[in-house]
Amino acid sequence: MPRLLIFTAKLGYQTRSFDEAARKLGVDLVFVTDRCHQLDDPWGDRAIPVHFESPDAAAYSVLEAMRGQDVDGILALGDRPAVAAAHVARGLGILYNHPAAVEACRSKLRMREVFREAGLRVPWFRSISLTPTPEPALLGISYPCVAKPLSLSASQGVVRANSREEFIAAATRIRRLLESPEIRATREPNLDQILVEGYIPGREVAVEGLLTDGKLRILAIFDKPDPLEGPYFEETIYVTPSRLADAQQREIERCAVDAIRALGLSQGPVHAEFRVNDEGVWPLEVAPRPIGGLCARALRFASDANSQTIGLEELLLRHALGLPDSDWPREQSASGVMMIPVPKSGILEKIEGEDAARSTPGITALEITARLHDYIAAWPEGSSYLGFLFALGKSAEEVEGALRLAHAKLSFELVPRLPVEHPATGRLPSVVD
Repeated sequence: MPRLLIFTAKLGYQTRSFDEAARKLGVDLVFVTDRCHQLDDPWGDRAIPVHFESPDAAAYSVLEAMRGQDVDGILALGDRPAVAAAHVARGLGILYNHPAAVEACRSKLRMREVFREAGLRVPWFRSISLTPTPEPALLGISYPCVAKPLSLSASQGVVRANSREEFIAAATRIRRLLESPEIRATREPNLDQILVEGYIPGREVAVEGLLTDGKLRILAIFDKPDPLEGPYFEETIYVTPSRLADAQQREIERCAVDAIRALGLSQGPVHAEFRVNDEGVWPLEVAPRPIGGLCARALRFASDANSQTIGLEELLLRHALGLPDSDWPREQSASGVMMIPVPKSGILEKIEGEDAARSTPGITALEITARLHDYIAAWPEGSSYLGFLFALGKSAEEVEGALRLAHAKLSFELVPRLPVEHPATGRLPSVVD
């Protein structure tokens, strides 16, 4: 039985999908996750506990735990686990991305520097300290601009500013977020700095790809039909195939190849974001991991020889282990996913309209991932969605329409939470909506 290590920040829907695919293929999965190391396998899943903020130490723990056992492949889900995965792959002699390439992807500042050095389109950018509160006039900042943390994901803490007053308000808000106990607990580096860059107008797309010995295979180009113009950048709808002109799609593919080559990535899944405008294609970010959350369910792959289809998780397992049929193309139907947005911060008290949303023509699934009576933070403080809607159709327009119609049938009641002092810091929540 082939054995594969999956590095993941948490165990949930996405990891269950990989587990199901592994059972089908007869693959032994070993999860590496940042759960508490003091508990002795509390869920009975044999996961190896590590701290991803210390990738060298995490890699040592994994190598010790796997001593004397064969490992045939490695996958990383999410941005934080990817560096540790690269170190472990290097220690085991498994074909994977070099740790330095993965580390470059973890820093938005370093990624901008790499893209600039490679001659790719980049806006003006600079990193600045948040303490004391920066004075933009002294830093040569022009507007509109975007301020963002150096390493958080899912657009958390990303804010557009159109004036000096908006910039100072954005910097203050981001500093409160980065000083919060929840973010401090992640032990992310450089929480006292932000990246500021020129705002790039245009349409945004996402590219899902798969690298084999440095050669990129495009699995899908997703349109993001909702304008991401700020002040915050919560994503919503992904639809494929793209409705951009063929020439623009080819330019996106060329830019993806150039950005990946500049970073030095060579093996496994990649998820990349781009802006497209009259000047051309601008690389935003490249991550050495598959698409996050449940969005992978929007992709299925079909055999040319028969009507069988497989999901992205099975495709990635086959590729990581060198199994056959990892070259199947994406199915012919248009598909899409809506990451159900959070209208405001608050405690989720009621959800209505689920049955009506599921019965919408074209909708294939609705997954509500937020839990009743939990506090849900809206962007820019938030990073988790209320759930996911999935659709199939004959065209991208049909899929987008189904997602919007189903979403309109859903209703979420969020009520403000009472300000309660944090037990560790004695501080009140920084943002109460």
